[in-house]
Amino acid sequence: MTTESHGRRRHHAEEALPSRREDTRFEASQSFHHAPFLAIEAQTSHHDLLALKWPAPPRNILCIRKDDDDQVHSALLEYITHIKRDYPETNLIFEPYLAKQLHKIFDFPIYTVSEDDSNVPYHEKADLTTTLGGDGTILHAASLFATATSVPPMLSFSMGTLGFLGEWKFKDYKRAFREVYVSGHPSPLPERIGNEVTDGGSGPRVTTDASAWANIKGKSMGASRSSRVLMRNRLRIGIFDSDGNRLPHEPPFAHANNKCEDIFALNEVLLHRGALPHLAHITILIGTPPHQRILTTAIADGFLVSTPTGSTAYSLSSGGCIVHPLVSSLLLTPICPRSLSFRPVVLPANTPVTLRIEAENRGKEIEVSVDGVRRKEGLKAGMEVRVVGEEVRTPGAPGARDWMGGVPSIVRSGGAADGEDHWVGGLNGLLKFNYPFGEDG
Repeated sequence: MTTESHGRRRHHAEEALPSRREDTRFEASQSFHHAPFLAIEAQTSHHDLLALKWPAPPRNILCIRKDDDDQVHSALLEYITHIKRDYPETNLIFEPYLAKQLHKIFDFPIYTVSEDDSNVPYHEKADLTTTLGGDGTILHAASLFATATSVPPMLSFSMGTLGFLGEWKFKDYKRAFREVYVSGHPSPLPERIGNEVTDGGSGPRVTTDASAWANIKGKSMGASRSSRVLMRNRLRIGIFDSDGNRLPHEPPFAHANNKCEDIFALNEVLLHRGALPHLAHITILIGTPPHQRILTTAIADGFLVSTPTGSTAYSLSSGGCIVHPLVSSLLLTPICPRSLSFRPVVLPANTPVTLRIEAENRGKEIEVSVDGVRRKEGLKAGMEVRVVGEEVRTPGAPGARDWMGGVPSIVRSGGAADGEDHWVGGLNGLLKFNYPFGEDG
């Protein structure tokens, strides 16, 4: 990790950039499907969401913005100026190309990953990710953690074309960041989740450091005012040759110190014939090798395996069904299939799915993309893409609070009149679900 500072050369500053918070917790607001591994908070109306609990204020903020948009760039300058003025202990991290621009503007350190130090994944440094842009910007931010099993919370400001995934309007950025920053600050009321002993009997769990928030305005929000988190599940994807050997990652997913053998996708994995004049022949198998069963052979322009988050993206445009992000599932969607009876299929998220390229493709390569990032080398006959839903769990013994897997997306906490299901509002307001013909408004 390096730092870009005004008026001086870029230099290594690994020691100057503190490590990320290792003990951030997500706690269930009520009964949840992983409840045995969680502390249960007092019941609220947000029963489908988690509560963000910082043990101390987040230090390292990764900022991602939409490219080639002057309005977004101006908003970014306003945003980071506010953060450094009101939260001076934070460190701001940017992608290298953006850091080069910003270090000429600001007189405080701008951190980035340099070209000669690219094997330092962002997940080892960032406590929080913020995005300014549309859904594509969120996908790009998620792709920076495509080989990481732990993803920092993501605060997204909708400034793009659609903004179905972006929860916050930029005009609310001060309130949004403050609520996230102090989420988990001790309430003046007695803690409902306090120093209970873990199942292992090793003593009380670590509590928050109240002094760390001492100089922050609006720090006392109360236990019920924690930021709410929607945990978006991802796909776990592996690519194999015709002999069953796993193929290595390609940039931008390759890291010298990468310990993960698979790639994670927030939206989908796509197989497509590309510029070839012939339809792709892709066999879909269900189950774990060697105990697999053939579902069908798709003869189509391509084939998608999507998450519920991705169900409103390419899959929807291809005739796939819309799935709520809390439904743990995989979506199998053909793209322009030759058969009119080929319908999309929804499977449990823990179902292993294999997409195998058949010899009928006449030796031509089939393109494969993960969340819109296309692999340079296509797939030939006999090669496979193996997909399963990422496991979202707490590591270690029961009673542990640290989450593994998924993309923690910070959502707005609406009032009782709004209800907790922000997804419905986005479906109606942005996607115009069941929108009548010939009517305005």
